[in-house]
Formats: sequence, C-alpha cells, structure tokens
Amino acid sequence: MSVVVLPKMVPVSFMLVVLIWSTTPLGIVWSSESVHPTLAVLLRMLIALLLGASILFFARIRLPWNANARKLYRVSSIGIVGGMLLSYFAASYLASGTMSLVFGLAPLISGLLAQKILNEPKFSVVRLLALIVSFIGLGIVCSSKLSLASNSWIGLVLILTAVSLFSLSGVLIKTVTINIHPIASTVGALIYSTPVFIIAWLVFDGSLPVETWQSRSLMAIAYLGVFGSLIGFIAYFYVLQHLQASTVALVTLITPVFAMMLGAQLNNETITPALVIGAGFVLMGLTLFQFGESLQVKALQLIGKK
Repeated sequence: MSVVVLPKMVPVSFMLVVLIWSTTPLGIVWSSESVHPTLAVLLRMLIALLLGASILFFARIRLPWNANARKLYRVSSIGIVGGMLLSYFAASYLASGTMSLVFGLAPLISGLLAQKILNEPKFSVVRLLALIVSFIGLGIVCSSKLSLASNSWIGLVLILTAVSLFSLSGVLIKTVTINIHPIASTVGALIYSTPVFIIAWLVFDGSLPVETWQSRSLMAIAYLGVFGSLIGFIAYFYVLQHLQASTVALVTLITPVFAMMLGAQLNNETITPALVIGAGFVLMGLTLFQFGESLQVKALQLIGKK
C-alpha cells in the first residue's frame, strides 16, 4: 500500500531538518567522546534501521525493490556513508560549530554539481560572486583553525570531503524518478549503508570496550539514531522529493548559527573573532546565492518604475 504525504508537510519537514541538523554536529562530538567514531555511527544507523523497518512493518508501507528503487537507495547511501562516516572522523579534530559551518557550503557544491549532472543553468554573475564570498569566508575559518592546531587540516579535509559526497548524493537522487514513501527510501538507503559502517568498524576498531562508555555518549548515539538518522533522513528525503537539491541544502544557511551557539553554550567551544568573521562571509555568500538574483530583479524593477 502506498502512503502519500500531503504537500503541506513540506514546511514542517523542512523545519525538522533545520532543527535536527543544528544539533547533529554536537551530538556527533559527544557520541565519539567515549565510543570509537566508527562504532558510534554504526550504532546510530542500526537504531535508525531497526526503528524504520518496524514502522514499515506495522504501518504496512511497501519497500520497493525494483531496479529504480535500488538505484535510489545506492545514491542515497553515498551521502549517508560519505557524509556521516567522514564527519565522525572529523569530530576528533574540529569543533561542532566549525563542522556545521563547512557543511554550509552544500548549496554551492550542489549547484556546481547540478550544472554537470542535471544540466541546470550555469551560475549567474550574482551566484559566482556568492561563491567567491563564501570561499573567502571558508579560507578565513581554515586559516584560523590551522593556526590553532597543526592537525586541524585533517579535520577540514575530512569535513570538506564529507560535504562534497553529501551534496553529490543529493543531486544524484534528483536523477531517479520514483514515487516512494520517504520512510521506505530512508530504510532502503540504510539497508545499503549499514554493511559499509560494519566494515568500517571492523577495519578501524573492531572492539567493544563497554566499560569505557559514558552515559553522555550513549544518549547522544540514541538521540542521533532516532532523530538525526531516522526522523532527520525521512524529513530530508521527503523535502528532497519536492524541492530542488540546492534549495534543500539551504538549511545549512541556518544551522551553522545554531550549531555554533549550542557548541559554545553546551560544550565550551571557543568562538574566535576569525571564526565569526569567516562565518559571516560564508553566510553572506549563501544568502546572496539563494536570494541575490531575486533581489536584483526587484531592484531593477523599482528603478524602472522610477
């Protein structure tokens, strides 16, 4: 039986993604404090998979398994595995607010990839300017981090790769035409992703030192499993079905601010002047990227009327 989610749920789902993504970076940092990153992300995905499969079973939602559906699950898993696994490794080197800020580049990277993969129009002058402004901000953040710790560059490389794979996955999803329930698409993607996380845990760790696990890490894993993975992915895949990939990535315009505030208040993370300036440039560029063209048109219309 196919369950159709009403279009009016798009704004609600969009806000859920914003709220969940704002808390996810801090959750990743906390969950990796006493649990190895590969095991932390594996447990998170197992929780989401078991809950998602249970919902499918009891709600009698069909899980398509034709060629088109499997393609959707595969391309979705690129963002889950690449984006999540590398983010967990990056958490050992970067503050949660910085990770969220770098993920703010997702709309720009999605836009660039969409030109090649979806044949979307090339960037206008305004969007090219937005790209330059955002990367200037990223450069300021990177220079600040590199001056504070010599190994921060490892985290920056990891998180940049993560956001690139996440953006690629979001664009590739748009190439698959299929009518599927968002819970089914989430579970399908988790079915493809979870074995990769198991392999990663076996390769990089493979141990279960339960005696060293702390309650904060376990609560963070549980939160991320239920909200960060299951509910967050369901909301993300749903809005992705109804909006452009670059528009969905707009949530990263809002989440860095919340994430940095949460990191400072709850995890005693330092917000340096360079980080604030860099974040300002990144957010300014993202705002220009998303709204610059429409504001330019309105301004020209007003000038024409005068």
